[in-house]
Amino acid sequence: MKFTEGMWRLREGIRIDWMNNVERLSVENESVDLLLNKFQRHRGDTLNSAAISAHVTSPLEGIIGVKFCHWAGQVDNGPHYKLSSSTGHTKIHHEKNKALQYGSGPLDLTIKTEPNELDFVFSGAKGKLTGHSWRSIGYIGDQTTEKSRWDDGIFFERQGYMLAALDLGVGERVYGLGERFGPLVKNGQTVDIWNEDGGTSSELAYKNIPFYISSNGYGVFVNNPGKVSLEIQSERTTRVNLSIAGEELEYFVVYGSTPKEILRRYTALTGRPSLVPSWSYNLWLTTSFTTNYDEQTVTGFLDGFRDRDIPLGVFHFDCFWMKSYQWCDFEFDADMFPDAPGYLKRLKDRDLRISVWINPYVGQASPLFAEGKKNGYFIKRTDGSVWQWDYWQAGMAVVDFTNPDACAWFSSHLKRLMDMGVDSFKTDFAERIPYRNVQYHDGSDPVRMHNYYTLLFNKVVYDTMIDRYGASQSLLFARSTAPGGQIYPVHWGGDCESTYEAMAESLRGGLSLMLSGYIFWASDIGGFEGTPPPALYKRWVQFGLLSSHSRLHGSSSFRVPWIYGEDCSAVLRDCVNRKILLTPYILAEALLGHNQGTPLMRPMFLEFPDDLTTYPLDTQYMFGANLLVAPVFADSGEVTFYVPRTPEDHAGKWISWFDHSKSYESGRWYTETHDFDALPILIRPGSVTPINAKLKAPQGDALDGLEVLVNGELKDEVKVDVVDPSNTGKVLKVVSVGVKDGAVVADDAGVKVTSVGK
Repeated sequence: MKFTEGMWRLREGIRIDWMNNVERLSVENESVDLLLNKFQRHRGDTLNSAAISAHVTSPLEGIIGVKFCHWAGQVDNGPHYKLSSSTGHTKIHHEKNKALQYGSGPLDLTIKTEPNELDFVFSGAKGKLTGHSWRSIGYIGDQTTEKSRWDDGIFFERQGYMLAALDLGVGERVYGLGERFGPLVKNGQTVDIWNEDGGTSSELAYKNIPFYISSNGYGVFVNNPGKVSLEIQSERTTRVNLSIAGEELEYFVVYGSTPKEILRRYTALTGRPSLVPSWSYNLWLTTSFTTNYDEQTVTGFLDGFRDRDIPLGVFHFDCFWMKSYQWCDFEFDADMFPDAPGYLKRLKDRDLRISVWINPYVGQASPLFAEGKKNGYFIKRTDGSVWQWDYWQAGMAVVDFTNPDACAWFSSHLKRLMDMGVDSFKTDFAERIPYRNVQYHDGSDPVRMHNYYTLLFNKVVYDTMIDRYGASQSLLFARSTAPGGQIYPVHWGGDCESTYEAMAESLRGGLSLMLSGYIFWASDIGGFEGTPPPALYKRWVQFGLLSSHSRLHGSSSFRVPWIYGEDCSAVLRDCVNRKILLTPYILAEALLGHNQGTPLMRPMFLEFPDDLTTYPLDTQYMFGANLLVAPVFADSGEVTFYVPRTPEDHAGKWISWFDHSKSYESGRWYTETHDFDALPILIRPGSVTPINAKLKAPQGDALDGLEVLVNGELKDEVKVDVVDPSNTGKVLKVVSVGVKDGAVVADDAGVKVTSVGK
C-alpha cells in the first residue's frame, strides 16, 4: 500500500511517525528488545508521539527475525503460522551508544545505537544484504477511512499501519511471493498477499505467500496471515516496503549463499514439502467442468485411451459428479451414475486411481446444509446466523474448520468416499472466504483467517487420507494455499485461458510458486477456459508432461486428444511415455526437494546462480538438476532459449535429448523451429540421469531396466539414488557411476550406462 507521493510528500490524510533513535535496549538469553522513537532533540520529544518496540530473535541458524510493535494491548485471537525453532546458535555483542551486533550462524544484524542514528544492516559473507536506512520504520495513521470521526474530538482515531521498508541494492531482483502470473521478476510491482479467485490473467492469486527471494543472497518471510502489502521498487525505487493494517509487523531474513540454501532454510522454518505417491506422476484425465457426462461418456474416454495405447493413471470426476445446487454433499448423482460403487470398482479393475472434486462449501439444497446448521458446523455472522451467499452455489455456507466437530463431520464423508474406492481429492476454492461481520468457532480473527483458511481445509482432507492410506500414498490436488501449505501437496495453477499467452503465464506462476517453498505444481493442460486449437493443445501437452504433475482438464470442452485430431493422440502418447521413462529421475529429484526444499521445476537462476543471464528468464526452466526445458509458445514452432554457463569442472556441451549428436555451447542463445515430435530438452554436461524404458507406469519396478544417461566426462564418482516407487521416501539402493579403465561404468552390473556426449 502506498502512503507517500514521492520522497517529500505524504498522501492527503496520512501521517507517519518515523523511528530515528534507539531509546534503550535489553538483552535476554538469545533475544534483544529495543525501544525505538522519533528524532530526539530534548526530553520533551519523548511526549505526544509514537514509539515502536522491536524484538530481535533467531528461530533457526541463518534466520533472524524482527518484530515491530506499536501498541501491545491488542487482542490476538490468531491464527498463526506454525514455525520451527531451535536455540544455541546466536551470538550477541553490544557496544553501548555505538552498535548492537546480533549473529545467527552466517547471518549478522548490526543495529546502530548512536543517538538519532538508527540503522539496521543485515549482512552475510559478501557484505550487506539488506536493512533499514533513513525513514524506513514507521507507524502510519490514516484518517481517510470510516474509522475516523471528527466529532470524537481529542479521541479522534486513525486507521493504523505498520511500515517496514527494506533496502534494495543496485541491480537487485526480487522473486517469489507465491503463484503470481505476471513477470517473474517482481521489481516494480505492487503485491497484496490476499487469496482471491481471479484466474491466471490478473494480479490476483490463489496462492499468496509473503516470502520473497532476492538475487542478493537472502529471502524475507513476513509472518502474518493477514493482508500484507508489498511495494517492490514501486513506491520507493530503492526499497521493498512492507505494510500491514494493525499494530504489529514481524519478518524474518533468511540467509543463503545460494538460492537453494535460502529455500532449504525457509522450508526448515515453515515446513518441509511432503512427498507424493509414484502413481500420481502418471497422466490424469478429468471429465472437465461444465461438460455433460455420465458412465457411458467416461467409459468411452477410457476405452479411447486404451485403444490408442496412451498410458493413463488417474481419472478425475469434476464438480458435476454431484447433483447441481448440492455441492458439496459427497453423493454421486444417481441419474448419471446409478451404481457409483460398482462403477468405481470397474474403474479400479482398469488399474486406475480415482479422484473427485470437492470444496469447503455446502449449498442450501444439499441435505447436509440442515445438519451443518443445526450442529454449528458453518461460519456464522456476528448475530449467530449462518453466513450464506449465492455466488457459486445458491444459499451456500462455508464449513468452519476451527470447529473440531465440523472437521470430524467433513472427514466422515471423505472416508465414505474412500470406502468406495476414491484415492484422492481435488480441494478446489477456499479463496472466497468472508472476513467482515463473521465469527469462527474458536474466535479466530476473520481477517487473519481469510488466507489461513485454506491450510485448515487442506489439512483436514490430507490428514484423513493419511489415516487411511498412509503418508506414502496420499496427496491432494489443491488450488489455494498459504505459507506452510507445501506439506499438503499437490497444487495446480487454477483457471487459465486456452492461449499461448496463458500457457506462458501459467509457467511464470508455477516458477514463482517453486520459489516460495513448494516443489510440486501442475497446470490445466490445454487451458481451462475455451477450446484449444490443435497446435496449442500439442504444445501444452509437451509442457504439461514436463511438469511435476500432469492433468488434462478444461471448462466447457473435453481434453481427450482425438477430439483435436489423431496426431494429438500420438503427441500425447509420446510425451506420457517419456515422463514414465523419467520416473527414476523424477523420484530422486522429488526426494531431494522433500529433504532440502529444492523444487522439481526450477527457474534457471536457481540452478545457475553464477550466470547473471539466467536471472530474468521465465520462458524456460530446469526440470530437476539435469534437464533444460524450453516450451514452444507459437504455432510456427519457433523457440528461443538460453543455454547457461556451467561450472568449470563440468565445462562440456549440453546435448539434445532427441538427437545425441546435437550439442549446445554454454553461455549462448539459440533459436530453433520444432515440429510437434520435439521441443528443446537439453541434457546438462557432467550429469548422470537415471531412466527406465521398461516401465509401463511410474509405480513399476524401479530396478528392472534401470539405465543412466551420462553426458560428458565425469570428474568424480556420481552417486544416484534409486527411490522405491512403493514408498517415495525410501531409497532402494545407491548406484555409483564413475570412470574405470577409461570407461564410464556403474558399480551394479545390472545398470546400463549410456554415454550421450563427450
